[in-house]
Amino acid sequence: MSADPPKARRPTIYDVAKEAGVSHQTVAMVLRGQGKFRPETLKRVSAAIETLRYRPNNAARALATSSANRIGALVFELTEVGPSKTVQGASLRAAEAGYLLEIVSLPLDEHLREQMGDSGAIGRALGLLDRADVAGILAFAPVDPLLATRAATPDAAFGPVSVPLVMELEPDPAHGRTLSDRGMSLVADHLVGLGHTRIAYLGGSVTWVAARRRSEAVRGALARHGLEVTTELTGDWSAASGAQAVRDLGRPALEEVTAIICGNDQMALGALLALDEHGIDVPGQMSVTGFDGIPESGFLRPPLTTVKVDYASHGRRLVETLLNRLGQPAELTTADDTEFLARASTAPPGRLRS
Repeated sequence: MSADPPKARRPTIYDVAKEAGVSHQTVAMVLRGQGKFRPETLKRVSAAIETLRYRPNNAARALATSSANRIGALVFELTEVGPSKTVQGASLRAAEAGYLLEIVSLPLDEHLREQMGDSGAIGRALGLLDRADVAGILAFAPVDPLLATRAATPDAAFGPVSVPLVMELEPDPAHGRTLSDRGMSLVADHLVGLGHTRIAYLGGSVTWVAARRRSEAVRGALARHGLEVTTELTGDWSAASGAQAVRDLGRPALEEVTAIICGNDQMALGALLALDEHGIDVPGQMSVTGFDGIPESGFLRPPLTTVKVDYASHGRRLVETLLNRLGQPAELTTADDTEFLARASTAPPGRLRS
């Protein structure tokens, strides 16, 4: 018995735009009856629609009647610093554009991880957001099943959903690199500038695509200086996991490195405690850096060298990227959202505290 032929992909406004030789923004405006276009442009768009048998989906029809007043937000681990502040910034920018940000949050507990093996939980979450009143969807800190589905589908049509989707880990159109790339480059430049060549990395759980991307950013930043990560440790973003990872490594292995780059400030806090338990002086025998720039980072002992990230600005830019895909031109926020804060937890290797 032969298998059923694969279902043909439904044409999108991107396909119509290519067929008509115009931008997708033009097609979107024509569908909504907005703007003034030359008769020949309208004729080409109409002909492309007929040739491709394009039919607007529910969200497109809602846009045409101005009833799509929501932006969907798929969020994992909303309690973490980065995702929560990014969503706050996105919510404010969406409101400025006349949209309500509707959030569906999925905690990455063990039960959900098992469900996500076939993308079932994510598919159901996306289904909640794929409605006529939702113009587009943002995915914050996405996980593997979401990326795998996106990679297999065209830019405008995302598997089970029929509206444009922007994922946080896509290249930043305003700066050309991700937050991790920019931030970890600042960290690597600082440590190498101090003279460190044997550097460990303490990263988050591999369940997070963001954790793997941050690890890749560290390796890439060190590679530009001709260095490699000497030792790589894994936590789960929490202070407790950072402390445990450093404890498990043990003093002999720690003596092989002179600096530890931590994937976030919480794990750095735990690492500082574990190093103190091992009798290793910071920064005299070991330099430690964080990432995020939480307010408490400047009040640790010693105050933590870190990268302060303006996640709110990052969230605003994600909404602006989606608005542009929806054919609603929005100027991208271009302020630098990473700031390196050099503090007392880093020093040249071997320097003793006075």
